[in-house]
Amino acid sequence: MTNEMTEPIEADAASEMPSDKVADLVEYIVCGLVSDDEAVSLDVTDGPEGALIEVSCAEEDAGRIIGRRGRTIKAIRTLARALGSRVGTSVEVEVLG
Repeated sequence: MTNEMTEPIEADAASEMPSDKVADLVEYIVCGLVSDDEAVSLDVTDGPEGALIEVSCAEEDAGRIIGRRGRTIKAIRTLARALGSRVGTSVEVEVLG
């Protein structure tokens, strides 16, 4: 018996961009904050200098994502940048409301 662990390689995992992992994290956090999570959509644009994640949501939920004095969106950006640096890409997050 060996202690070697192997993971199956999926076709979807091979085509996934590093920014997709960050977008999944942002979507998870944002959907937990808003009241209408069906209205949340993310547009991920990969460029040579990094990825841009644009969050679209219902008009009344934009304030929940931004937070008082922008503290919530600042925390989301911090987490996104931390994961982005871990997977090897720079990330910017914008709220379109």
